[in-house]
Amino acid sequence: MGGPGEPPEGAPEGGPGSGEDEYRSVVFDESFVRAARLQEFSAQERMADHRPAVRRRPPLRRGLPRQALILVLLIAVAFGTAIYMGVRHPYQAPAAQRPVEPLQMTVIPLAPQGKVPGHTDPEVLYAHSPAAPYRIGAQGIPLPASRRTAHFSDSQVFAALTTAKDYLVRSSLDPDVLTGEQVRPVRVLLDTHQLDQFDQSFAQPVADGRRAPTGWLVRFDTSVAELADWKIRVQGTLQAAETDSATLEVTADHTFVYALRPAGADSKAEASLFTVRRELHFRFDRDDLRLHTAQLVVSYVQAGPLSCAEDTTDHLHPLLAGQTAKAGGPAGTDPYATGGATALCGSLATSAQPKV
Repeated sequence: MGGPGEPPEGAPEGGPGSGEDEYRSVVFDESFVRAARLQEFSAQERMADHRPAVRRRPPLRRGLPRQALILVLLIAVAFGTAIYMGVRHPYQAPAAQRPVEPLQMTVIPLAPQGKVPGHTDPEVLYAHSPAAPYRIGAQGIPLPASRRTAHFSDSQVFAALTTAKDYLVRSSLDPDVLTGEQVRPVRVLLDTHQLDQFDQSFAQPVADGRRAPTGWLVRFDTSVAELADWKIRVQGTLQAAETDSATLEVTADHTFVYALRPAGADSKAEASLFTVRRELHFRFDRDDLRLHTAQLVVSYVQAGPLSCAEDTTDHLHPLLAGQTAKAGGPAGTDPYATGGATALCGSLATSAQPKV
């Protein structure tokens, strides 16, 4: 048993007299405790000394955020650019385009002053005619340099010239067109607003200056003549000009010279030369340039040797080697009839014939 005044289990561990004085240095006496100064931190001091337990939300700003302002600015710039390009874009402003006019055509037969000269060799005829320096086929329709205009680019002017050349090739050199077997190669190059006039011209030909097939293309009466040489001689010019901000015009002036012989004749039959001069005026709006089509507004044709008495509305009826013009002039013109065309006929100069 323990001595008097001690717990039955003995002195507490770590207490005075326990034998372990390792904590003796941290035990403060009463006087030290009484003299100690106690201070409690304020809430602000505690917050400054310790990180908040939750994340503080950023203050709510009034007005649009910066990203929204930038987006609104970009939309405004894009909208302004679209309006500007809409005004300046080359394929805009259809209201400024001219209405498509019907084709006005004139076909003048040229009657020879004597017998039509001929030769068994077409090359001899060409060599002794004004067509001697002419080129063969489409090579005789060279494209001029395409230069931009005030409202049309180089490529648009080039497109107009190319379409005009294609029309000349198809309507004056295509074998199927010349023989009257096809008209579609020419038709597909026309503006859609002229297709009705074109179709009426071939369905019901009339010599009224608007519905003559020979105003649209060159084709021969194959019951009378056929080509003796497919190397057709050609020479002429193409010129493009801007008429207004929405329209380009191309003027084509070409002479085509064909070697013909009687239909069904053998190669030993005499051939003769037949000359067609075509002055065509094309008009192009921006849709035509994009679609590779054209508006043919003027067609002025001189062709010979022909008889003035022959009807040249539907086909050309050439006078061949050794033949002379039939008696009689062109069909009469009634000055009291409205809407008709004046019947015209010319005389083929002797200098235009081969010297053989």
